[in-house]
Amino acid sequence: MLRAATVALLGGLAFALSAYQVSAADCEIISATHSADTKGEALLMSQALAAKSANALRQTKGWRKISMSPYKVKPDPFWKNVRPAVPEDIVWASFVTARTYTVCFTGVVVNYVCTSGSRVCPN
Repeated sequence: MLRAATVALLGGLAFALSAYQVSAADCEIISATHSADTKGEALLMSQALAAKSANALRQTKGWRKISMSPYKVKPDPFWKNVRPAVPEDIVWASFVTARTYTVCFTGVVVNYVCTSGSRVCPN
């Protein structure tokens, strides 16, 4: 009896893990970058653009509902010919919310740039 219960428990656990993997495969990573003259505007606008991108993804995929969770993405410099990557010494802050992971850094042409990342999954 104990052996049967153990087999049933392990089988249920394996099913739950496989169901999680299937749903995780449906998720997509999005990122949004915004630049501004102020730190606050760069931060808020990159987070707002991430939410807008998530909604566009929802519509494109035909998902009824989505969930967003923070996901650290590589900061995206606009002027890649001047700065191909964002060096760590110019990052001034990282912000993690329930929906986005945002990395902010000093810009080349504008004062501040923020890149927000999210993992978007169907609900």
